Amino acid sequence: MIALIQRVSQASVSVNQKVIGEIDQGILVLLAIEPDDNEVKAKRLAERVAGYRIFEDDAGKMNLNVKQIGGEILVISQFTLAADTNSGMRPSFTTAAKPEVSIPLYQSFCRQLREYGFAVPTGEFGADMKVSLVNDGPVTFTLTC
Repeated sequence: MIALIQRVSQASVSVNQKVIGEIDQGILVLLAIEPDDNEVKAKRLAERVAGYRIFEDDAGKMNLNVKQIGGEILVISQFTLAADTNSGMRPSFTTAAKPEVSIPLYQSFCRQLREYGFAVPTGEFGADMKVSLVNDGPVTFTLTC
């Protein structure tokens, strides 16, 4: 599993020109599922996202997690993060899991974040989405499990 996380002051996702998910301050998660991923990895990655300390404390150090600052989490499926880009001039997506594997693990990841107390608005799996964000910092990290 791959999560590209971005610290944002706001973010939203639209499908067919209609906003279907949005947050204010928090984390935008672009999530990719790979063929060998499983429930254990989904749970661990959700734990890491919820607990990752990327928000500044009073001393200006990245020492607080999203829950500590009262932030929100928006999750969007992003199979292209799992692309094989090691050769040629076109990405290969054979390293991304098929929908029958990806959808349940994507849902499990979001469910786990909800169990931590987040509302977790999402994009629409497999849809043509438009993502808008204001990256705060900019701060962006890739987390894997």
